[in-house]
Amino acid sequence: MFPVLYKEVKKMATNLIKSKTPPNKRKIFFVKRETLDGWLFVLPVVILTLVFLIGPILVAFMLSFKEYSFLDAGTMFDAKWVGLSNYTDIFKDKIFRKALLNTSIYSLGVVPIQLTLALSLALVVNSKIKGKSFFRTAYYIPTQTSTVAVAVMFLFIFKSDGLLNKFLGIFGLPAYSWLNDVRFALPSIMTMAIWSSIGLYMVIFLAGLQEIPDSLYEAANIDGANKWQSFWFVTFPMLKETFFFNLVVSMIGTFQVFDQAYIVSNGNGGPLNSTMTMVLYLYRTGFREFKMGYASAIAFVLAIIIFILTLVQKKLFGEENQM
Repeated sequence: MFPVLYKEVKKMATNLIKSKTPPNKRKIFFVKRETLDGWLFVLPVVILTLVFLIGPILVAFMLSFKEYSFLDAGTMFDAKWVGLSNYTDIFKDKIFRKALLNTSIYSLGVVPIQLTLALSLALVVNSKIKGKSFFRTAYYIPTQTSTVAVAVMFLFIFKSDGLLNKFLGIFGLPAYSWLNDVRFALPSIMTMAIWSSIGLYMVIFLAGLQEIPDSLYEAANIDGANKWQSFWFVTFPMLKETFFFNLVVSMIGTFQVFDQAYIVSNGNGGPLNSTMTMVLYLYRTGFREFKMGYASAIAFVLAIIIFILTLVQKKLFGEENQM
């Protein structure tokens, strides 16, 4: 369809050039043709966005006000309308509150450590050391590894007879069942997430560091600034935009954690819901208990929480970045 239409437009343009059409009309025609060409180029993306992004969001928003299950005989449009009941029930749900608490603890634990280590590694690989290309690659490789593979690897590390307990046994320390203990299950997943993702943020910080002019460090050196003062008064202020970007992306990623919690707990969020996250609870509600209306409401509550957190971060960092 598109090639045929394009050929027709090209033919019309050729005929117009050969004819004695006034220049003004030719200009109008070519402006319209450029507009048509632009829409033809973006049309596939527009269609895909409407079908696979905007469409599902609108359907999920509609379902969040209904009581619907895949097991129902009728369609989603025939489902019972319950209004705001799904949203009010969420905050009465003990498991949801536990999932929100776990996700918040996970985010508050992972994000600061993640960004601090990533910035430290970026400073190391940006310095004048031998083999820094190797270190850049070595730190970045875990980010390209499947989260499922990483989770399985950490299962072998944290299991009762795993590598961690064997290492602790060298010092005479007792073995723990890390992933089956309420105290250690969530921190174990946090450790896994930090290890597997710092490489990504390191690369982004590294790009920001390489954009800082050397003249600023030379001026600081002339003024007698030491390395710590150069970092605090030159490097960190120049990295605020990069830091803000990493902070927002990291916060959103931690609130959407699913893979690690699912694999470690076999999809149950155990032990005793200690690894139950919001997205895992959303999945279990929608695809195991088949409460699609309630699951859709959870999804929009999560979206609102992430949106509010992003606005707060924008308020704290964004205004300064625009100066």
